[in-house]
Amino acid sequence: MGKTGGRGDFEWVYNDQPHTSRRKEILAKYPEIKSLMGPDPQLKWVVSGMVLTQLLACYLVHDLSWKWIFFWAYAFGGCINHSLTLAIHDISHNVAFGNKLAKWNRWFAMWANLPIGVPYSASFKKYHIDHHRYLGGDQLDVDIPTDIEGWFFCTPARKVVWLFLQPLFYALRPLLVNPKPLGQLEILNATVQFTVDFIIYYLWGVKPIVYLIAGSVLCMGLHPISGHFIAEHYMFLKGHETYSYYGPLNMITFNVGYHMEHHDFPSIPGSKLPQVKKIAAEYYDFLPQHTSWIRVLWDFVFDDSIGPYARIKRQYKINKQG
Repeated sequence: MGKTGGRGDFEWVYNDQPHTSRRKEILAKYPEIKSLMGPDPQLKWVVSGMVLTQLLACYLVHDLSWKWIFFWAYAFGGCINHSLTLAIHDISHNVAFGNKLAKWNRWFAMWANLPIGVPYSASFKKYHIDHHRYLGGDQLDVDIPTDIEGWFFCTPARKVVWLFLQPLFYALRPLLVNPKPLGQLEILNATVQFTVDFIIYYLWGVKPIVYLIAGSVLCMGLHPISGHFIAEHYMFLKGHETYSYYGPLNMITFNVGYHMEHHDFPSIPGSKLPQVKKIAAEYYDFLPQHTSWIRVLWDFVFDDSIGPYARIKRQYKINKQG
């Protein structure tokens, strides 16, 4: 990958995001891609299997020593939990039950949320809409780090800390950058989550709760799977704000690596994004792409030209959405 500015300020641009125009162009040339839009009937079974696996793991770990609790949280449970956050990402686009059953998608996301240990799905949905509609939007897209993050986390050691604390920044940044009123779904999400947490604690004690939450925190921080957070939109090559990754980790992350394709067609389930790339190959094959999420993390930490500031930002001429 080429170099870009990692220090000083974000890369401000004054044109629209590229996904809108590319979507129109691809659909005009390949209208059959529309047939890929809509729900994925397998998603609910795959996700439910993952949730039940983690509930079984809660029973299996409740008598383990603490060192093994954290080992299995990082090596196994956290991988499932991180994958479930990406399932929730897919479900936020209504691909579990379709747009006509939008509420079913919200409830199902709460089911997928249970092993993560803390309520997440309802708030994610609310902000993820803005990430697609206003990609890179100043004070709208809360995926963009704050100025303080960009200014402070600019050395290798500090960037490692930033990566480790990523779950905390993702949780707190929306409240600081673009606060929105608490909704009924978020209250329901929290009520369901904490009720199940209490049941698990009542049955098996505190260790399964630590196993779930520690796994979520550790595997959304400094972990190979977390390379996707950086790979998706950090500007490794000047002027390019979205990148795909076509490697094997897509098999356990609902194809989130097909990120160009996802932003071009957010209503297509992750399971069908490889078909988008196959049909419209000439639009994707020659765009910059990543070959390793571990390499992405390494370059992010040790390349002075890449850091939290290495993002494209733009102003949208709208009032802030509540």
